Amino acid sequence: MIYKAFQDLKLSALGLGCMRLPLKSSSDADIDVEATQNMVDYAMAQGVNYYDTAWGYHDGHSETVIGEALKKHPRESFYLASKFPGYDLANMPKVKEIFPRQLEKCQVEYFDFYLFHNVCEMNIDAYLDEKYGIMDYLREQKRNGRIRHLGFSTHGSYNVMKRFLEAYGEEMEFCQIQLNYIDWHFQDAEAKVQLLREYHLPVWVMEPLRGGRLAKLDGVAVSRLQALRPDETVPAWAFRFLQTVPGVTMVLSGMSSFDQLKDNIETFSSEKPLSGEEMTELLSIADAMAKGVPCTACHYCTSHCPQELDIPSLIKLYNEHVFTGGGFIAPMALSALPEEKQPSACIGCRSCEQVCPQQIKVSEILADFTEKLKA
Repeated sequence: MIYKAFQDLKLSALGLGCMRLPLKSSSDADIDVEATQNMVDYAMAQGVNYYDTAWGYHDGHSETVIGEALKKHPRESFYLASKFPGYDLANMPKVKEIFPRQLEKCQVEYFDFYLFHNVCEMNIDAYLDEKYGIMDYLREQKRNGRIRHLGFSTHGSYNVMKRFLEAYGEEMEFCQIQLNYIDWHFQDAEAKVQLLREYHLPVWVMEPLRGGRLAKLDGVAVSRLQALRPDETVPAWAFRFLQTVPGVTMVLSGMSSFDQLKDNIETFSSEKPLSGEEMTELLSIADAMAKGVPCTACHYCTSHCPQELDIPSLIKLYNEHVFTGGGFIAPMALSALPEEKQPSACIGCRSCEQVCPQQIKVSEILADFTEKLKA
């Protein structure tokens, strides 16, 4: 197992994400406890020492199950992370109620790592609102030793991240972002990594395989990669990409089977960063996969929209929604917009289309987006 230095700690470069634990049925709450225990025992034996859970994972059962699985191991032999569930605005006034309950569920006296969960467009105002006392309370828990290291996770935009860091950057010790070779350009992950570098914050990675999308590629892409590394598996390419990005300290993978765990541990038994040629080839494949509507964000359209819609931003969210096949990121970002700025606010006048250099049928895109959001 590769290890990374974080302050005075030695963290396994691979962490077990506990959002996709093995299940006994189609219900996300029906965790296979025995299979999870076996995976945790094997991971511990192979040197994995970082475990990431959260209040809402598996309908609220992840913390309980992972706490029980880790209980048989010495407390000093693993690092446990959980998060304050600000993804649900109803939780904002409840930090004093939720945090101690999380410790109880995980059967620990402290969290090694604790995060503001998913700082995004929808909740940034509430997270920064002092009336909820979230930061004050978490500072107190850190002083009392119930939190060892404080950070945040985010699926939000670069601007949301910047705003959060401008407010709390001096107190953050790490940041967890969605990072993989698709999102390097597609979700501006490259710029987000650079922003964290400016704040001297190490990068924690979630969705390294894009929810499994990067575990299997089409035959043409596989052939291109095999020509460079004949013995490397397709999922391993995603991890090798992350081994190439400066600042990446922790890679979390939500492994739902023993085979996935074994394969990933094998990959992380060695560090094999990509060469310049390999990086260029991989990103070329990624850009082709996530091509989408070819908006260049020139903003000619916005100056001609009678509804004053932020069309480039809406098209970017449309591309994300189509590529993911749905998902939560686009609806999450749109939830922060008033009704008159939603895709459904387009009146189909086509004024924007008359000035679009890319000849994008904006009215049709926004109509399709509206229908997809209803599905």
